[in-house]
Amino acid sequence: MTLPATPDRFPQPDPVMSVHSNSRSMPSRSLSREHLGLLLGFVGMTIFGGTLPATRLAVTAIDPLAVTALRSAIAGLCSLALLIVLRRPPPPRRLWFQLAIASLCVSTLFPFLMALAVQTVNASHGGVVMGALPIAAAFIAVLITHERPQPPFWIASVVGAALVIAFALRQGGGALSSGDLLLFAAVAASAIGYAFSGRLTAEMPGWEIISWALVVALPVSLPAALLTLPADLGHIALKPWLALLYLALFSQWIGFFAWNAGMAMGGIARVSQMQLLQPFVTFALAALFNGETITPQIVLFAAAVVATVAISTRMRGRQSPAPRA
Repeated sequence: MTLPATPDRFPQPDPVMSVHSNSRSMPSRSLSREHLGLLLGFVGMTIFGGTLPATRLAVTAIDPLAVTALRSAIAGLCSLALLIVLRRPPPPRRLWFQLAIASLCVSTLFPFLMALAVQTVNASHGGVVMGALPIAAAFIAVLITHERPQPPFWIASVVGAALVIAFALRQGGGALSSGDLLLFAAVAASAIGYAFSGRLTAEMPGWEIISWALVVALPVSLPAALLTLPADLGHIALKPWLALLYLALFSQWIGFFAWNAGMAMGGIARVSQMQLLQPFVTFALAALFNGETITPQIVLFAAAVVATVAISTRMRGRQSPAPRA
């Protein structure tokens, strides 16, 4: 039973003071939420920036197919455990097709194609090619959502793609190497996966999307991991194993938690700009952990690609719905 409030027992706040107090606290909370979103976006971007260097380290001692299967299986088992602990219900049946496409692209095709590619091209080279991923993802999203971007979007996208191809041709002595073709295929697979994942963010939180996508892949990834597990485990050095764990736990799983939560808190438009820094994070980590030499030519091409990505992002007609953290 609830007693009615009386002025004597429950003094009412001064409305003028409440307005001033709320006007001070609400922008402060909003600002701190945006800052946290940007921080989480930066963390996610940095994690993704380490994917190419870690993959290149892992494939020095472990077969690319085994790397792909193991990273997906480890992340899938962790995802399954988390979903069970949190008692998350399975997604509605109408979402399973989109989830299966996202799973195939993000947990299987993209990591496998990239693992094959870095056997013949270094991580810094891959960083420039992968710098065009936002353009490819935006292009796929436009096709799926039937958006109508402004003409400058298409111009910037074509210029960005041309720069990436010109870079690959220059590095390959006038011809595209097999590694470049594999990287282009990896970009396409990732873009499709991101586009379908983006559509799912209107239905469920981002961390849950990647977790269910990895669980969906378990019936394939787990047997594949057992079948491709290296026979001489003791002869593999520590660094490739650490790189594999990084790929499984961070690149394949936790990175999406930070990135999607950051976009939900800080806004897609602002946080997605963090992705422009990813090639340069890849360069720094490739130099540090892979001993690669980062030439001025690589940096200049990356900067030019990043500029076209920034322009195409600004010129895109309308944004996708904000993801749920």
